[in-house]
Amino acid sequence: MAEQARRGGPLHGIRVIDLTQVVLGPFATQVLGDMGADVIKVETPAGDSTRQIGPCRSAAMGSYYANLNRNKRSIALDLKRPAAKAALWRLIEGADVFVHNMRPGAIARLGLDYAAVAARNPAIVYASAGGFGADTSRRDSPAYDDLIQGMSGLAALNAGPDGAPRYVPSVIADKLCGHVLASMTAMALVHRARTGEGQEVHVPMLETMLDFLLPEHFWAATIAEPARGMGYPRMLTPHRRPYATADGYICVIAVSDQQWQRIFAVLGRPDLAADPRFASVAARARHVDELYGLLAEGLRARPTAEWRSLLDAADVPNGAVGTLAGLLDDSYLRESGYFQPTEHPDEGAVIARRAPARFSATPPAPPGLWPKLGADGAAVLAEAGYAAEEIAAILAP
Repeated sequence: MAEQARRGGPLHGIRVIDLTQVVLGPFATQVLGDMGADVIKVETPAGDSTRQIGPCRSAAMGSYYANLNRNKRSIALDLKRPAAKAALWRLIEGADVFVHNMRPGAIARLGLDYAAVAARNPAIVYASAGGFGADTSRRDSPAYDDLIQGMSGLAALNAGPDGAPRYVPSVIADKLCGHVLASMTAMALVHRARTGEGQEVHVPMLETMLDFLLPEHFWAATIAEPARGMGYPRMLTPHRRPYATADGYICVIAVSDQQWQRIFAVLGRPDLAADPRFASVAARARHVDELYGLLAEGLRARPTAEWRSLLDAADVPNGAVGTLAGLLDDSYLRESGYFQPTEHPDEGAVIARRAPARFSATPPAPPGLWPKLGADGAAVLAEAGYAAEEIAAILAP
């Protein structure tokens, strides 16, 4: 608890009981922990499965787990044992938030559905996520990131040159839905602060991904004429990609008439600004394939560094094409302090990542680290009022 008392952030003083696992749920609770909440991660004695994935120096401390579970405390409880289950209930009774990402049927079999939890703690914010709506016939259908990428249309949007759908090489559905779950939880906490009323919050992955993808791609379906086409043409042109230069690649984007006029001038084609195909937002939208094709052709003429200098001077948005390894040496990220080299008590030298958001009045403390399995169990139970002999019995293997 001493570490928690030193932490700041807009959620300082909020206690979260975290029964999540794998990616979506842990990502959500990590966001809450980044913002200062005291997140108590309740794991089985075997631990979250992601502990076994990725490089590590200590057992069950894989890098995948590390990047989903910073700023948390860990307690390992075998919920098949009555004493451990009773300890979990005591923690829930003293909490502000309870989070899980189990299917409704599974959490009900544990006796931890919303009705049961709210009966013990009416003011609690009970947050969960699943593949599908909890009030639908698919409420108990299994779902993971790959499935939701496919069902939402994202894999089809990301099709390769052969037209075959492809998953985005990121667990984007899990992480996006995790962010939404954290956001909705915080909104429910605002409601509770105003009214004292707890409530249940559920985030269905499929609808959440659709809400993310469709603002631009719903297109003519917005006006109930889907036969006129769905999908934003600018996103779908094959020319929308990093552009090849004489020695590499560059990212370039323009939106306004003025930006396109400046790009045309930098390309040595100021005449294109008066071309009826490219003279307005509406015209460029109708001729986006031709427009981006001309841009791609023109950018092949010079090296990347030369284009970047010219585009910067013309105030045209542009950037390098980064690589994962190159991020560690990026001058902007060094300036912002995003990567934080530090020492982990079990892992030694590590690189933590700070939360991106900035708060002028309630800034979070520097990034916390990820816990060893069960490392905080005794402290958490002592805070809940258990005596030493009781703690030993609860945590006994």
